[in-house]
Amino acid sequence: MDILVSNDAYEAFLRAELGHELVEEGLAEKRLEMAGDAFGFLRATYFRWAETALELFPELAGAPTVLAVGDIHLENFGTWRDAEGRLVWGVNDYDEAAEMPYALDLVRLATSGLLASPDPDWREAGPIAERLLDGYAKGLRKPGPTLLDRDHRWLRHTVMVPDEHRDAFWQKLKKKRKHFGRRPDDERPVFFPRYEAALRAALPQGAGRPRFWYRSAGLGSLGRPRWVAQAKWRGDWVLREAKAVLPSAWVRLHGRHGRAVRCLELASGRHRAPDPWYRVNDGVAVRRLSPNNRKIETDRPISPGWEHGPEEPLGREVLLGERMLRAMGREMAAIHLGAGDHAAAIRADLAKRPAGWLREAALRAAQATAAEHRQFAAHMARHAEAGPSP
Repeated sequence: MDILVSNDAYEAFLRAELGHELVEEGLAEKRLEMAGDAFGFLRATYFRWAETALELFPELAGAPTVLAVGDIHLENFGTWRDAEGRLVWGVNDYDEAAEMPYALDLVRLATSGLLASPDPDWREAGPIAERLLDGYAKGLRKPGPTLLDRDHRWLRHTVMVPDEHRDAFWQKLKKKRKHFGRRPDDERPVFFPRYEAALRAALPQGAGRPRFWYRSAGLGSLGRPRWVAQAKWRGDWVLREAKAVLPSAWVRLHGRHGRAVRCLELASGRHRAPDPWYRVNDGVAVRRLSPNNRKIETDRPISPGWEHGPEEPLGREVLLGERMLRAMGREMAAIHLGAGDHAAAIRADLAKRPAGWLREAALRAAQATAAEHRQFAAHMARHAEAGPSP
């Protein structure tokens, strides 16, 4: 099937899974974001990746199977505090976690690097692949979390939150809350009891009366309910977010483990220092929101403290730096070894792969994704000219 049929089928799946909880305005927003650029299209369409990956690179089907991220990309990395208060950096979105060939995570991450620029330079495939594999090999030898309080000084300086970004975080939340409060009741998404229960349970004991509002965020999860609770606790605000989680698109198409949701298992793997506020229960994932729980976005400036000088580079320049790509590769190895000792099997598989395998696979995937994005964007443009959105 082509991307238009595939997207219709996925939206039908969401409607069947979520029923009256589905947020239709979120799906409309998602279609617009998918039409915007190829990187956003990749982020929003993991369901399509799950359908086409083994057709694009069948040579990877026999690679060792691990519990993998699935929907990995450059913006799927961020910071949090672990149970000991240590600052941790790594993958922070696990919605599509499933068992699959380990190599697919590496290909998708490299593909996202190629598509992050508005005008992709396919010559970058080689350096991106080389850096990711170098970091991955180091991570296989010595897996572990990336802790920033003492080591990785360059990365700590990169992800530190400057005052202007901290202020922007609170202003953005205030704006979203006010916008939700101004909407007529008949235009607001319905706040279903399981999300309220999950948010109340996640707030610290003794917190004040919370305010709740609908939040639109992310790309792949648009259309699913996502709610925020804000409450006063011991002198200042605390925030929690709850969103629906569903079986991974990979499981739906390839899995042999029924409808298992594996995101918490992946988040708390044995080589990670997990976020203690991340919980999954009754189909709802809850996490803490804070200015310190930060991710780098490809189209936003980074702190002036970044290593290359006083200018504020865009996120894509930082994320595609040599050290950052190697750090991402190390993090992928820590994740892949989190639910089983697969290091020897993965090393043996990597040794058999021809030189340039990751570069070639990422090129194929990036070019196929760019072509489907053009098709989808043209479809959306035709409907915009005709009147109502599809």
